[in-house]
Amino acid sequence: MSDAAAGRSGGFGRAAGPTDRLAAEVAEVVRAEIREVRTHVLRAVRPAGVGLALLATAGGCVVLGAGAASATALRLLETFLPRRLATAGLTGGYVVAAVVLGRAGLTQLRAAGSGPAWLADEMQDAVSATASQVVPAGAAAVREEFDRWASDRQGH
Repeated sequence: MSDAAAGRSGGFGRAAGPTDRLAAEVAEVVRAEIREVRTHVLRAVRPAGVGLALLATAGGCVVLGAGAASATALRLLETFLPRRLATAGLTGGYVVAAVVLGRAGLTQLRAAGSGPAWLADEMQDAVSATASQVVPAGAAAVREEFDRWASDRQGH
């Protein structure tokens, strides 16, 4: 039993009662266990921190790889389409993939129940509001570029 616990429970020179001694001993055991858990957690977190940093770096490499693959696909499309039309086509492909994957994700969130279903509804509302502003402008730009490409092709 610690001296501080004995001093608290001993009071004014009286012998500590059994309940006071038990409480002090339990408190000391709890303190020792907390110190042990803290040490254990710190030992576990240090390697996890290194692991998380490595995973974050790997994620960065995936993003760079996807960018390189996208640039390669764009160059391939540019061999038989004008640059702007190739860019629009690749962008359209990405948008279609995002819509398909997004819908699948929202379906999964709704199937999970209350909290995730609410989140899915909020996300869908936000995406719908944004898309209602962006899609018409993007479609008009693609149409305009396609018409310009078609007229250039007929003129030659």
